[in-house]
Amino acid sequence: MLDKVVIANRGEIALRILRACHALGIRTVAVHSTVDRNLKHVAMADESVCIGPAPSPQSYLDMASIIAAAEVTDAQAIHPGYGFLAENADFAERVEQSGFVFIGPKADTIRMMGDKVEAIRAMKEAGVPCVPGSGGPLGDDPAENVRIAREIGYPVIVKASGGGGGRGMRVVQTEAALVNAIATTKQEAKAAFGNDMVYMEKFLENPRHIEIQVLADGQGHAIHLGERDCSMQRRHQKVVEEAPAPGITPEMREEIGRVCVEACLRIGYRGAGTFEFLFEDGRFYFIEMNTRIQVEHPVTEMVTGIDLIREQLMIAAGRPLSIRQEDVVLRGHAIECRINAEDPDSFLPCPGRIQHFHAPGGPGVRVDSHVYEGYTVPANYDSMIGKLIVHGADREQAICRMRVALSEMVIDGIRTNIPLQQRILADTGFEEGGRNIHYLEKRLAERKEKSLSLL
Repeated sequence: MLDKVVIANRGEIALRILRACHALGIRTVAVHSTVDRNLKHVAMADESVCIGPAPSPQSYLDMASIIAAAEVTDAQAIHPGYGFLAENADFAERVEQSGFVFIGPKADTIRMMGDKVEAIRAMKEAGVPCVPGSGGPLGDDPAENVRIAREIGYPVIVKASGGGGGRGMRVVQTEAALVNAIATTKQEAKAAFGNDMVYMEKFLENPRHIEIQVLADGQGHAIHLGERDCSMQRRHQKVVEEAPAPGITPEMREEIGRVCVEACLRIGYRGAGTFEFLFEDGRFYFIEMNTRIQVEHPVTEMVTGIDLIREQLMIAAGRPLSIRQEDVVLRGHAIECRINAEDPDSFLPCPGRIQHFHAPGGPGVRVDSHVYEGYTVPANYDSMIGKLIVHGADREQAICRMRVALSEMVIDGIRTNIPLQQRILADTGFEEGGRNIHYLEKRLAERKEKSLSLL
């Protein structure tokens, strides 16, 4: 087993990793910026190292400082969590070259899956169903690009190969808009990702976002842990996630899970990972693979009883998977609401001091959060300050428990999106389940239009 792990992250995921390490008897090193010295996991870690000032490029994105922290504390491994350097192949490579264990996939795998064009090519070769598209990067010949779009059929979507998180993409409804859309997306991709390569896919009109959680030990063993529905999104950012996905039959789950497991074995995957799909008319279409732990991993943990961070640590220690596919059984239903320090109507970040904090409780209720009464939410990082997760015997009970938990949760001193989450949980469409990725934004737009009409 690993002896000491550097946690190269902050907030709720850093605390989550620390708890998993301590449960396994692994000592921890918390690295933090100057503004994060009062984070909960920093106080609870066996050691802590300040790696720079508040701006991320000078702290949590500073590879040299994080590796130096591992060196001075005699750590064995580095866990990147999610975000920051978690899917940075160069960081994974530098960690391994410096003699430490990177708790995640091999650098080559991260690099391949980070390039969306290469990822799609690899998945097609592995037999994973993909969205009809260009099959590779678009060239500079306008006539050829028009031909490809006609073959795919409008509407199409132009995507940056190095993009992610909803950035670097543009929907094109007509042929007249295609050439300019490609040129604009290439310019934006170059500025945002340092790579102007773009590709084209069929734009699915009303898909759901369904993802498959996998674990692989890099030693010839891989399993899937069922699916999550992450279709409640705003600007391509997930707001509510649940497992299992409404309407996905056991037969569908078994088939797409088998395909993902076979793909893991084919590419030699190691660690926890997630295959993301668009799901429409009963068919799955691969869009990308996340080579890290996901924000929404707790809903999978709640329905399977499997600690995903623990499994990451065991795999990183060189242990073969101890879980067989037949051991994975989905029980009940879980829902996660992301709790953000933001205005629930304008969505503007609302940093500041939390004057009162009360976490909800009761059967099946879990709170993953690093905040506490008196904690000051900094303005330097993502606005998510926690996750509220519930588990029930079925989806109806999970929804009821989430409504109660949201009503109990108190965070005073700053504005949060709890009122938004309460509106979602009270929404008839959400209650029915199976809504597409555009549903929430349409409901928000309708609410805004109604509010303006009353002025």
